[in-house]
Amino acid sequence: MSKNNYTTLASLSIKDKIERKGKLDYLSWANAWHMLKTQYPSAQRVVYESASTELNYFTDGNSAYVKVGIIVDDLEHIDYLPIMDFRNNSIPLDKITSMDVNKAIQRSTAKSIAMHGLGLSLWTGEDVPELTTATADKSKKKIAQLKTTLEIGDDNWVKVMKYIASNKSLGLTQIVKNLETKYKIKVSIKKEIEKAM
Repeated sequence: MSKNNYTTLASLSIKDKIERKGKLDYLSWANAWHMLKTQYPSAQRVVYESASTELNYFTDGNSAYVKVGIIVDDLEHIDYLPIMDFRNNSIPLDKITSMDVNKAIQRSTAKSIAMHGLGLSLWTGEDVPELTTATADKSKKKIAQLKTTLEIGDDNWVKVMKYIASNKSLGLTQIVKNLETKYKIKVSIKKEIEKAM
């Protein structure tokens, strides 16, 4: 797949397709698949099976995971996803049902499509370890103290403008959210960012 295909998928708006479960936003596998096939009708999904068990999941003897690949223009991106419960904890092998496997395959399908560019921003920060509430509160305070206040005209402003220009497809809300992980942003600065969109 050429860079152009990735750019095409990354530029598609998913705003009206985003769903919410608990505190997490997500793009359903069905919407992701529809949008992918609309752009690339020959795209394919591969659900891998274990050679030793001939089942559509793999196991270490304690828990299990699925392996799903999405092929677009001869480029395959593969996602490995643990079979998890509704709290995103791995399910013990002896408790896994066929429905758990099916859900993991569909979630892995959406993630594999995202690696091709469609809705990738929804997984930003996914690999950050979860913190306990007390630790998280302390960490937030430390991070807030370390953040630089974004000011118009400083060296960071130039970087931010380049970031905005390259990521307009994310939309204002997501761009500001991403920037707030690094900078303190005043209301007046948010207005300037909105103008740059």
